[in-house]
Amino acid sequence: MRKQIVVVFLLLSNTLFAQDVKYAHSIVDSLASPKMFGRGYVKNGDKMAANFIQHKLQESKLNFFGAAYFQAFTLSVNTFPNKVSLVVNGFNFNTLPGIDFLLGSGNPKIKKKKREVVWLDSTLLSSKEQTARFLSSNLKNKWIVVNKKDISNKEKLSFVNAIQGNFLNAFGIAAIESKKLRWHVSQQKQLFPTLELLISDSAYSKIDKKNTSYITLSYDEKFIKKYKTQNVIGYIKGSQHPDSFIVFSAHYDHLGQMGDGAIFTGANDNAGGTAMLLDLVKYYSKPENKPNYSIAFMFFGAEEAGLVGSKFYTENPLFPLKNIRFLINLDLMGAAEEGITVVNATEFTKEFETIKQLNDSKKYVSQVKSRGKAANSDHYFFSEKGVPSFFIYTMGSIKAYHDIYDTADKLPFVKYNELFGLITDFSKELQLK
Repeated sequence: MRKQIVVVFLLLSNTLFAQDVKYAHSIVDSLASPKMFGRGYVKNGDKMAANFIQHKLQESKLNFFGAAYFQAFTLSVNTFPNKVSLVVNGFNFNTLPGIDFLLGSGNPKIKKKKREVVWLDSTLLSSKEQTARFLSSNLKNKWIVVNKKDISNKEKLSFVNAIQGNFLNAFGIAAIESKKLRWHVSQQKQLFPTLELLISDSAYSKIDKKNTSYITLSYDEKFIKKYKTQNVIGYIKGSQHPDSFIVFSAHYDHLGQMGDGAIFTGANDNAGGTAMLLDLVKYYSKPENKPNYSIAFMFFGAEEAGLVGSKFYTENPLFPLKNIRFLINLDLMGAAEEGITVVNATEFTKEFETIKQLNDSKKYVSQVKSRGKAANSDHYFFSEKGVPSFFIYTMGSIKAYHDIYDTADKLPFVKYNELFGLITDFSKELQLK
């Protein structure tokens, strides 16, 4: 009988233990659905994601600062809301948006027209005479096409930047990338269009650059000067130190979509971090897990546009920044087979030693790697204002990043429960001091 009870208990424990992962996957499935349009600035994808998060905070009955969970702010953003079309003549190249090519995220409006290609290769940069000869050639209204592999040192990169700056009457620059394409969000509009073309080294070597080639590009561009978006913020009041806060943060936005064909769903970046944050909301909302310190949960918008939401928060805090005991920012949470990296570990060595010792004693993940200060996620402007902060991200099997392949079905969460345990243990230690 006792053995049966133990077996039943273990089964129940495993079920409860696995429930966190199931919940996290369900959140990622929703946030990284194509129906949220990449949580960007086309078709109100960011607002759909914010409303989803707000609903989850309401379910857990979180408190909010002021009148609502939303903290509104604005940003400038360049968008491509409708169809994107590319035709290339003269060399073998597929033209599927997001797969074979990307628009420059700051591209301006253009008129569709077939335009000649001018090839820029490394031999044209080998001497001042060659460079001068290229610059004096007829570039008007043509695409300058450059293989990134040919531009290998700072001097050559400066040359390309000079072309971009002066532009020499050329129409645009198309850069050939041989391995992967990565997109971004731009708050500015360029003076001229750019393209990235994904062409393998073997395919590139077969292109006859002496024959005339053409590029025909068409897209709609909409630059929004004051796009209204938001952070989503709630908190749980601490039982012993209600005026002191542990802050958990993650950005919920992603890159949106490029035209109507390429949606950047951002499962690992950062639906996964948002899912873990919502799971932490559920965890600390239970009476048995009520924290000693107040815990604020901050879901930042417009991180991908340059940490805009978190910067806005630090300039417009909802409670004094000095009241933050520690901030733990979560981004890229989907893997962890190879452990985690802690940004700001060298800045806050005592806290890093604490989290490392917790991991050493309980063997949560294979390693806790130290990294120094970096402006690479939403912790940055907090630490710049003196708030003790870590940015934690996972290392492992996920290679998709800022591309259309970062999808919910590829998010393994293989160490999710272990990482969740490490983070909550670390939070507990912070609240003892």
